[in-house]
Amino acid sequence: MYIIRSKKDSSFYIGQCQNLSQRLLKHNNGYTNSTKAKKPWDLVYHEEYQTRSEAVRREREIKKQKSHKYIEELIFKFSKPNIMGL
Repeated sequence: MYIIRSKKDSSFYIGQCQNLSQRLLKHNNGYTNSTKAKKPWDLVYHEEYQTRSEAVRREREIKKQKSHKYIEELIFKFSKPNIMGL
């Protein structure tokens, strides 16, 4: 499950895939209709799951929040250095 941010307008896109680097390339090369108008995109958050159904469940959970602030908090927690240095 991943979140990308548009460099064009700072909007977010939430999705899930098996190969994250390949998927990001598709977003940035205009192969995805829903994101090609707002490219380029940066990966700002991701979570890994053992099964696709788990990833889809998490994707839906985040989308149900319908909150820009919620997404920004996830990104902040993800990018914040661990106090223990781990």
